[in-house]
Amino acid sequence: MTIRRVTPLLFALLLGAIATPAIGFELRVCADPNNLPFSNDRLHGFENRIASVLAREMGTTVRYTWWAQRRGFVRNTLKAGLCDVVLGVPAGLESVLATRPYYRSTYVWVSRRSREAPVTSFDDPRLARKKIGVQLVGDDYANTPPAHALMRRGLIGNVVGFTLYGDYSKPNPPARILEAVAAGEVDVALVWGPLAGYFASRSGGALRIVPAAPPADLPDFPFAFDIAMGVRRGDKDFKTRLDLALLRRRAEIDRILDSYGVPRVRTAPAPRADVAGRAAGADVAARGLASAEAGR
Repeated sequence: MTIRRVTPLLFALLLGAIATPAIGFELRVCADPNNLPFSNDRLHGFENRIASVLAREMGTTVRYTWWAQRRGFVRNTLKAGLCDVVLGVPAGLESVLATRPYYRSTYVWVSRRSREAPVTSFDDPRLARKKIGVQLVGDDYANTPPAHALMRRGLIGNVVGFTLYGDYSKPNPPARILEAVAAGEVDVALVWGPLAGYFASRSGGALRIVPAAPPADLPDFPFAFDIAMGVRRGDKDFKTRLDLALLRRRAEIDRILDSYGVPRVRTAPAPRADVAGRAAGADVAARGLASAEAGR
């Protein structure tokens, strides 16, 4: 009789121990202190806000390790044990164990708002007469999909390159490409969606964005990517906890993404393994992590 009464109690206590974070547990996040709209050390980025949502769901608080997302970022933070999760990584990134995706975005065309119809295709004949801003990494195989599409069309002479790193002494270095469009230094630009959407939505209507459809002649270079969080490859239990928190806070995360103007597209079927590898590399480049990973 006693056993029957005690066993359910012990079972309940065991479940509680599994569901409750260990004493002293913190959500230790690796993040860039100067990279809006993603993150900054004033916690103004959408990844800062999402991290706070997940911490509340997990019954804990956030602690940051700040490091510029440049060469060696993952090696010097996550893999060094200084922090436990990186937000905003492509779901196919091999150097981490990725959570379930929490959004999917795409490259977009950015232009100044005018009476002229916006560019929507890489085959638009007007591109031959325009200065085209493009985010560049430097190595041909690490460059973003839009750069490959423009090179394939002989438009390299029209390209004005903007390094993903930029001048880190200034706020949000990757945003220089958006400033160039607004100032008329380039006519149109191809930019990773979350970066473009954030600054366009805060331009007072001066900038407009249009999703960049992948050209048919580059089937192995997807333009849209699932974005997840990355933990160390052995941290499977932690990854499961993050997955559960992401699932439970799905609606709240969507509202945060909406408030930052992040353009999203529908999730597509998983690409072949070889395509996924190229896609991951291309998207990490778009976010400024490709060269960081190259230094791991």
